[in-house]
Amino acid sequence: MCLAVPMQIIDIDGVDARCRARGVERLVSLFMLQHEAPQVGDWVLVHVGYALQRVDAEEARATWEVFDQLNAGEHPLA
Repeated sequence: MCLAVPMQIIDIDGVDARCRARGVERLVSLFMLQHEAPQVGDWVLVHVGYALQRVDAEEARATWEVFDQLNAGEHPLA
């Protein structure tokens, strides 16, 4: 199973982007999203340094809520 986390693009330089989530910043490759032309402010799902797909802000928030529940030992689907 793979895990991708939502991060917001804060800067773009070619096919690389600086992304932030919960105070953590990472350099992320946008190579796999070249056909979508992501923009600063967009949310993307990031896995091992690559943005895999764009998501909207609501989906990003909901995903982080599930992660918080799992981290707290709660089952999010119960």
